[in-house]
Amino acid sequence: MAMKEKWVLQAKKGDFYGLAEKFQLDPVTIRLLINRGLSTEASIRQYLYGTRADEYDPRLMKGAEEAAKQILEAIRGGEKIMIASDFDVDGVFSGEILLEALEEAGGKAEVYTPHRVKEGYGVNANMVQHAWEQGFTTMITCDNGIAAFEAVEKAKKLGMRVIITDHHECIRQISDTGEEIRLPEADVIVNPHQPGCQYPYPYLCGAGVAYKVVEILYSFCGLPRERSDRFLEYVAIATVADVMDLADENRIFVREGLQRLGHTENQGLQALMRVCQLDPQSLSSYHIGFVLGPCFNSAGRLDTAARAFRLLRAKGSEAEKLACQLKELNDSRKELTRQAADSAIDWVNHQEKLDDILVIPLPECHESIAGIVAGRVREKFHHPVIVFTKGGTGWKGSGRSIEGWNMFEGLLKCRDLLTHFGGHPMAAGMSMPEENLDELRYRINLNTGLTPDSFVPIIRIDAAMPLEYISEKLIQEFHLLEPFGKGNPKPLFAEKVFWIRRARVLGKNHNVLKLEVQNSAGMRMDALYFGDVEEFDRLVQERFGQESRINMYQGRENSVHFSLAYYPEINEYMGNHTIQMVISHID
Repeated sequence: MAMKEKWVLQAKKGDFYGLAEKFQLDPVTIRLLINRGLSTEASIRQYLYGTRADEYDPRLMKGAEEAAKQILEAIRGGEKIMIASDFDVDGVFSGEILLEALEEAGGKAEVYTPHRVKEGYGVNANMVQHAWEQGFTTMITCDNGIAAFEAVEKAKKLGMRVIITDHHECIRQISDTGEEIRLPEADVIVNPHQPGCQYPYPYLCGAGVAYKVVEILYSFCGLPRERSDRFLEYVAIATVADVMDLADENRIFVREGLQRLGHTENQGLQALMRVCQLDPQSLSSYHIGFVLGPCFNSAGRLDTAARAFRLLRAKGSEAEKLACQLKELNDSRKELTRQAADSAIDWVNHQEKLDDILVIPLPECHESIAGIVAGRVREKFHHPVIVFTKGGTGWKGSGRSIEGWNMFEGLLKCRDLLTHFGGHPMAAGMSMPEENLDELRYRINLNTGLTPDSFVPIIRIDAAMPLEYISEKLIQEFHLLEPFGKGNPKPLFAEKVFWIRRARVLGKNHNVLKLEVQNSAGMRMDALYFGDVEEFDRLVQERFGQESRINMYQGRENSVHFSLAYYPEINEYMGNHTIQMVISHID
């Protein structure tokens, strides 16, 4: 709330009333769909009612059929297969999909994941050497591998078969003839971003790519498709946790996966939901992104991903024990993150002026949480952020960007300063010698193309909707738009003037505001605000004075009023249903 924001009312045009009549929906719901880029009957129908029948044929993904053939060949040849996974949620679940599928197809496979601190991201030559010495002759990567040039070269020299399944951007390099894509010399590559891949929706997570290969493998083995359907709950968790757009095929995966999680047979997932006090029948993408996903991530951050894999295979009391351990690890991660984020924010506040790109040295920070800390700082200051921690031989960094600045491209221009780097336009990881930090800060801030307006977050309002228009029926319609997440945000409405008739601070940490608000038409409604309560209090004092502030908290006549952006929801308490607002932004 302290940060300046620019509220923009989305004004996309469309046949609101014609489509509303066609789909028997409220015109406001149609406006929401059009705001999300859905303007035709076909696109709206798939968005609202897409099913498994709308999934794309996995054979359309370049390399997927050949990968399945080679995996089957390795299985029938009795080869030991190494699954080289990553240590985050997507890596864990893509690895588990391949492991379970290969075992069901009669294969002998094991998952290898690098140690985040000791080895860093992705399969490496040492892992390959160790696997070879253990008798593995085929390596399948998942959620990594597209940049593993050294590891793949090592594997091929040893005579191993190498199959890459990945979803990250391919590496681009500058040569005398211009820019070109560089790919590892694997036997087969499955990555929807590789040149020549015509897959209709390339924005799958690593687990989604692995799932597509498994679908073909099962068909080759004569296994019914229903046997692979159980992996959709894994794909759903990985898709949300890896912050993929919840559009097109991803939306089908997540919606189907959430339904399946409600009655999952995986005892480890059952135990984790119990420990986290989640109702399996009421799961949403929020619970994956902010409760379950972080628990799986904490294993790879503060321990090893092996603990997460064990949970997915555990039964009974062992599952309960491992679930408790993962939750405890995540609780520890939360506290470490809070402390590190406070230190990073303090560092920024002590700078004379803010660079366009904030390059923050945080030597004592646990390197596994640097990316989360960078995200927290970005949220507060709305600048691209790279947080560097002390690694074994230099600095290790993790960055998070904003719309308008491609972090991957920015790092490409400084690649001579970096030992390793990789990532996306919005996020990246890197390492470099300690003495290069100041030079990186200087060079990465040259010609960024960012302006003062770039650092003002844009809040996109779906509609200026008066309170009197809201009904339970309309809110129920909004549920058709779920699951919400990246690429499919929760609807946001606003009115210019709300009078604050009463305010109370709730919660054991005094971090929730309950308000009674009134709009210009005299309509009153309860509202909740989960933002910065202290900042709200300061703003009221600053704008309206001490007397109005006190009167507001006591429910007496006052002059406090704000513009509010909100989402309406139904509050159920002791059998009674009331409509309330959840406030997201105050101006």
